[in-house]
Amino acid sequence: MKIAIYGRQFNNSVLPYVQQVFDSLAKFGIEPFIYEKYSTFIAGKIFFPNKVRVFKDYDELVSCKVDVMVSLGGDGTMLDTVSLIRGSLIPIIGINFGRLGFLASINKSDIEPAIISLFKKEYSLDTRALLSVESELKLFGDENFALNDVTIHKRDTSAMMIIHAYLNGEFLNSYWADGLILATPTGSTAYSLSCGGPIIFPRSGNLVVTPISPHNLNVRPIVLSDSNVLSFEIEGRSSKYLLTCDSRTEVIDTSVKLTVAKAGFNINLIRLNNENYLSTLRNKLLWGIDTRNY
Repeated sequence: MKIAIYGRQFNNSVLPYVQQVFDSLAKFGIEPFIYEKYSTFIAGKIFFPNKVRVFKDYDELVSCKVDVMVSLGGDGTMLDTVSLIRGSLIPIIGINFGRLGFLASINKSDIEPAIISLFKKEYSLDTRALLSVESELKLFGDENFALNDVTIHKRDTSAMMIIHAYLNGEFLNSYWADGLILATPTGSTAYSLSCGGPIIFPRSGNLVVTPISPHNLNVRPIVLSDSNVLSFEIEGRSSKYLLTCDSRTEVIDTSVKLTVAKAGFNINLIRLNNENYLSTLRNKLLWGIDTRNY
């Protein structure tokens, strides 16, 4: 079995857990392939029980023919991992070294049981849809997709923006706001949720349009079928604004027109047999718990 490892830089408190990952892989004879920049960062800090190999980009990752990608970190690290694997359909599992962790669902105290489950193939694949953004500028290059959300928002402390939105070419609304979030069901529990958007279950075939601090309080989030195509024109006192695809950001001129639609590929998240989406919601959002005693 071949497993690829992706991670970000971390503080020393995480070292024992990273070491446990490699020790557990070695115990089952699993061959690890480490992202080159991460390998350089942990060199001298981690003991590798077995010989490891490195990869530096998407092409090398695909040529390694790995079975599983393991993301070491929080949800932000998982989103970076998605941008790396793109449409290769390599399944991803996240070991959470962060805090909330909707995507990186494996607790750092459950590392070895998780590795055992991977080795025994005791898991299912949770297929998630993505969004893609298009413009004449070819923004984000080959990484113009988002698992969580595509977001338009103002660049600084300037006045609010006016975002003219069109649904399949027909005028939808002009949003006077600090920005606009276009979220997948996966991203409905991220930035969109914090701005008052609804929780949407995975594989529901929807996307949600959530305004950020709208000027008119009667402007509410809208849930649409992900078969729709949205396009946008921007105006405002500032000539520049920010466009994000998950954790990637571009500074854009207001003359640029954008189109957002469902991406042409999906991502496979690994869910161990003792996991499900409802339990994740209850645990992360503290549903059914008296938070006064939490």
